[in-house]
Amino acid sequence: MATGPQKYPGASTAYWWQKTWGGDLMEVNTCVLHTTEGVGLPNYDGGSMAPNLTAVADMTAKRLRWHQHFDIDRSSRALRNLAGGVQTNTLNVTQVELDGTCDYSKRERWGNRTAGKDYIYWGNPPDWALRDLAELLRWINANHGVPLTGPSMWLTYGPDSRRAGITPASYGASPARMSFSQWTNFRGICGHQHVPENDHGDPGSLPFTKLIALAKEGTDQKDPGQSGGTPTKNAPATPEVSLAKLVAAARSNPAAKGTPVTYAGVRTVEAALVAEGLLAKGRLDGHYGSDTVKAYSRWQLKLYPGASTKPGGAADGIPGKDSLTKLGKKHGFTVTA
Repeated sequence: MATGPQKYPGASTAYWWQKTWGGDLMEVNTCVLHTTEGVGLPNYDGGSMAPNLTAVADMTAKRLRWHQHFDIDRSSRALRNLAGGVQTNTLNVTQVELDGTCDYSKRERWGNRTAGKDYIYWGNPPDWALRDLAELLRWINANHGVPLTGPSMWLTYGPDSRRAGITPASYGASPARMSFSQWTNFRGICGHQHVPENDHGDPGSLPFTKLIALAKEGTDQKDPGQSGGTPTKNAPATPEVSLAKLVAAARSNPAAKGTPVTYAGVRTVEAALVAEGLLAKGRLDGHYGSDTVKAYSRWQLKLYPGASTKPGGAADGIPGKDSLTKLGKKHGFTVTA
């Protein structure tokens, strides 16, 4: 269920879209960064494509002014989510749009505007903007546990030697884009360009190493040690699933979508069941209800053909240590007591 403060201190809620569009309760572990590709606060088509937060650049005062549209632990709407595959907006993600552009062709001029004076080019943002963004990430880490780490590859929305011959390099099926399993297991800070089922390339070549170093100032965390220029595979921390908490969630059979999630690890297990083709993507909602019980039962029957599906049987849909460990080994999570 949602924990921690839900409003970013100082953020305006004048454009509060949660009242109109609702959203699912969740426990965030990931923050996705976007760029608005405009100047000023967008309308987001009446909030139908809104993120959790928007940072609007006050170029005169040299600060980011924050607008919040959804609670931190409430799913927003800025990612594409296709049928089949994986969840995006609702997979424990909070989203941040950055006013300005990541387009390399606008790194100096944008019509009659000048970068650094009239708008921010996020491939080379001013120090004050990067520091304000780092302050937000530090707050999200301290209050919601989102790790201050992320992918090392942030491709340019323009020419980039790491994807020679394709411009913009960060758009589409780039080497920076995560696979379904990488995305499901990811915890930390990433960009729109990293999210599967999406083709947008924002926020481009954001200076991520510098951003994370700023976010870690005043904490006991070390710098990420990422070059930002060498293509490496995304390396999210391996998620852990508590068997005891998962079984408790399975036995409680919570109400459907929209009610507080009993245990965040349910999503990890459901994502693995979706990947196995045993659970419909639309049922990946963090609730160990009857559909998840049936899906897990099918997983147990794959392991133990002919096992009883009656209560207490080896394929009753309630996780056991052996079946859960084998699912985790195949889909990238570890099992704890």
